[in-house]
Formats: sequence, structure tokens, C-alpha cells
Amino acid sequence: MKLTNQQQSILTIGYIRKHVVLCNGKNTIMQKFFNSFKYAFSGLHYAFKTQFNFKFHTVAVLVAGIAGWILKLSTAEWLWVIAAISTVLISELLNTAIEVLVDLVSPSYNEKAKIIKDVSAGAVLIAAVFAVAVALMIFIPKLA
Repeated sequence: MKLTNQQQSILTIGYIRKHVVLCNGKNTIMQKFFNSFKYAFSGLHYAFKTQFNFKFHTVAVLVAGIAGWILKLSTAEWLWVIAAISTVLISELLNTAIEVLVDLVSPSYNEKAKIIKDVSAGAVLIAAVFAVAVALMIFIPKLA
């Protein structure tokens, strides 16, 4: 069945009305999009406020950034530094989320909950070792 231009326009307007600007005072898609950033920053704020290691890694990011700027890192070196930083921060955030979730579902001590938290912390440790290795390979030769 072929639709007329008017029918296509009506269907398009209906689609836009349904999917872009929702009725009855509900959020628009753009509001939902911007709210997702608000939620993400709220998560970052929570991690920074409650997790000592996240604060420590944030300071390490600032130190690495200043050192990289002073030592005039190449683009390739910056990419490695940024990859290492991102790996550590992402793993730290996931570790925090896992710990909060485990505390929610297992408020009392549970051996399996301990294992989950330990494995999650182990992932952060591996990421941090990777970051230190990258830092040593990039910054030590520049300082020598």
C-alpha cells in the first residue's frame, strides 16, 4: 500500500510527537539526554566523595597531566597516558559500583560477596599496575 504525501506527513508528525516531544508534561528526549549527564556526574561526585582511591587516582591524573605538559609529550605518548588514566578511572568506578551493589544485596558478611569485592579490587590493581608501567616507560626516559 502506497501512502500519499499527506499520510506520510501525518505519520512523520505522529512519530516525532511520540518520540521527540512526549505529551502530558513528560521529558523530551533532549531533557533525558541531558539528565543522563547529570546522573553520570552524580556518580563521579559520589565516587570522589566516598572513595579514597578515586581521589588518589584523580590527583595522579593531575600530576601526570602537568608532567606531560611540562615534558612536552608526543601525541602517541599522550594517547598511552590517556589510555592508562582512563583504564584506572573506569575500573575504579566499576569497582565502586560493584561494591555498592554487593553491599545492597548482601548487607551481612558473606564469603561470596567478599570474593566479588576482592576480584573487583584486583581488576583495579591490574589497571593501576598498567598505568604505572606506562608512566615509567614514558616519563623516566624524558627525565634522564
